[in-house]
Amino acid sequence: MSYEVAVYYFPQYHRDPLNDRWHGAGWTEWELVRAARPRFPGHQQPKVPLWGYEDEADPAVAARKIDAAADHAIDTFIYDWYWYNGAPFLNGALDTGFLGAPNHDRLKFALMWANHDWVSIFPRAHAAIPQVMAAGAASRHQFEAAVEHITERYFAHPSYWRIDGRPYFSIYELMTLMRGLNGLDGTRRALDWLRERVHRVLGCDLHLNAIVWGIRILPTETELTDPRTLVHALGFDSVTSYVWMHHVPFDSFPAVSYPDYAERAARDWERLATAYGLPYYPNVSMGWDSSPRTVQSDPFDLTPGYPYTSVLIDNTPTAFEQALIRARDFLRRHSTQRILTINNWNEWTEGSYLEPDTIHGMAYLEALERVFGV
Repeated sequence: MSYEVAVYYFPQYHRDPLNDRWHGAGWTEWELVRAARPRFPGHQQPKVPLWGYEDEADPAVAARKIDAAADHAIDTFIYDWYWYNGAPFLNGALDTGFLGAPNHDRLKFALMWANHDWVSIFPRAHAAIPQVMAAGAASRHQFEAAVEHITERYFAHPSYWRIDGRPYFSIYELMTLMRGLNGLDGTRRALDWLRERVHRVLGCDLHLNAIVWGIRILPTETELTDPRTLVHALGFDSVTSYVWMHHVPFDSFPAVSYPDYAERAARDWERLATAYGLPYYPNVSMGWDSSPRTVQSDPFDLTPGYPYTSVLIDNTPTAFEQALIRARDFLRRHSTQRILTINNWNEWTEGSYLEPDTIHGMAYLEALERVFGV
């Protein structure tokens, strides 16, 4: 019985011209990882990467990531992909690192268009109101430019992930997409154009996936109203999740027990499996701790909102393995397409990463291999 394990990849650990402009030459989010400190008794910070603070745009660095992932039952990296003001952002990890690695054919890759506003939270001061640094809503002209770039550069690549022969393309924020494309009708026309272009250029249909969620995280996010009707009206083929926090609220502060929270998240898959009338690909999150994105000397409480949130604790490799087993059992019961998404390969500043650290080493990857390896 085969499974497809697709892991989200957050590409904020290489130099990018926009970050140079916003934060200074050479800045990456490793700066926040290094600066993190415990915010409450027993809080385990900083997280220290076992492989060091590497440049993910280096093909040799990417090659080690690819080997580690492929050796531990991961099939696909789904890159968080950004397009602001007619140009890509944080694309070096994929374009230069992954695609430049000599072993990139060991993994497939896909894109999730992370079309949210990019806001000033790197880090966020307790009293600060985050400002929009780059707007996520794309006009029809900007949408078409992004689609042309994606279709020719990525969808046609032999390593691009396909479901039943169709390139998989996921969109993070449907409300933001609709805001840029003039509502439901304009968005439907734009997505129809996207499908037609893929078919014309590649001779195949597109698999269009929607990220669904009901809890706001980033300050400018908007919750969906009547999401079931919306995903059908826009012609999506499947739905999935990005992180548990999008669906399951935290019930205490500053810490929430991962084992208990994982059980609640697994119960929520049952609801999500029928809520949209489309195939649902469950998500397992390795953890959650966005405190590195807070100013470390400021008070740590819930007043400002994200990234001042509760932290998942006791997310040991054993507890993560139990969550994976639940996901495997769910897929056996519910899905002919046995696809799982995982948060995340390297969300170090949100506390959800499979890359090895100095405390657990490769243990999270080894848990994944035990559950989904062949």
